[in-house]
Amino acid sequence: WWMLRIVGAHSVRVLDGGYPAWCEAGQASTSVVPIPTPGNVKVRFDASQLVGFEALQAGLADASLRLLDARAAPRYRGEVEPLDRVAGHVPGALNRPFTDNLDASGRFKPPAQLAAEFASLIAPYPPSAVVHMCGSGVTACHNLLAMEHAGMPGSRLFAPSWSGWLADPRRPVETGAGPVAGAATTR
Repeated sequence: WWMLRIVGAHSVRVLDGGYPAWCEAGQASTSVVPIPTPGNVKVRFDASQLVGFEALQAGLADASLRLLDARAAPRYRGEVEPLDRVAGHVPGALNRPFTDNLDASGRFKPPAQLAAEFASLIAPYPPSAVVHMCGSGVTACHNLLAMEHAGMPGSRLFAPSWSGWLADPRRPVETGAGPVAGAATTR
């Protein structure tokens, strides 16, 4: 969804619950692989949906943005790190595991519930001041989509995420629970 949107394809949909939900709903499926036909898509990269290192560091320093980390809480707190050489999180980031967006059936929570959860987490910031990250820029897009689903468009992605942050050993790292929503910054 996000990758298509950043290159200008805005008529994109997500199948909530994935293929299992499609089958569960009794929708038609086939094992025949279709032969694609050429299209006329014009790709226009929209860099405004991204936040780079300098902008992220400046936004954290002057409290002009809210950074949400989509990784599981133990990775965020620095208790485990199965992929990168250092465990922890970017100082100032709040933890919002992407799995918190889903109900017990694996589908997105209702928009109103997501809106209430994200509003509480990002206060006093508007969605346009929210930046998402994770380990490598993939699951962060789940939080970005959840905010869109909740009627809170405009947040952006720090694509390098944790792996990219660690590329420069001079960048600070925190461990532990991190800041509390609504209390971590002053604007």
